[in-house]
Amino acid sequence: MSLDQERVTRLIGSLRSSVRLLSELSAIPEAEFIRDAHKLSSAKYNFIAAIEAIIDLGSHWVSRARLGLPKDYADVFEVLKQAGQLDTVLADDLKRMARFRNRLVHLYWDVDPGELYSILQRKLGDFDRFLACLASSPTATENSDSE
Repeated sequence: MSLDQERVTRLIGSLRSSVRLLSELSAIPEAEFIRDAHKLSSAKYNFIAAIEAIIDLGSHWVSRARLGLPKDYADVFEVLKQAGQLDTVLADDLKRMARFRNRLVHLYWDVDPGELYSILQRKLGDFDRFLACLASSPTATENSDSE
């Protein structure tokens, strides 16, 4: 069964918009970033939006490919790994990303600005790696006539 291309396009657009803003923030020197509450808030919000987009994309992928029922957000990427859709390194990185999203949403006061900056510097490429796997998936490219 193929993916709902309208839904996928909308989620990818949202993801790319958030990642673009995060990329702009990553160019700011760490001391300036950490001092500016607006930049910190923007990074937190855009990480939440980007991570939720990949969780939604992953959940849709799991559902349409009938791969099982994930136990939680992080498990979406474990299910995709077990199905051979994601390599272990990427799946583990995305599971950590999903857990980071939970911290941003539920323990936002406890997210260290230095840690946020470090993730901003090192992990933006994970989003593109996920999209590349999605694009190469047979589920993503199947013709809906083959259902």
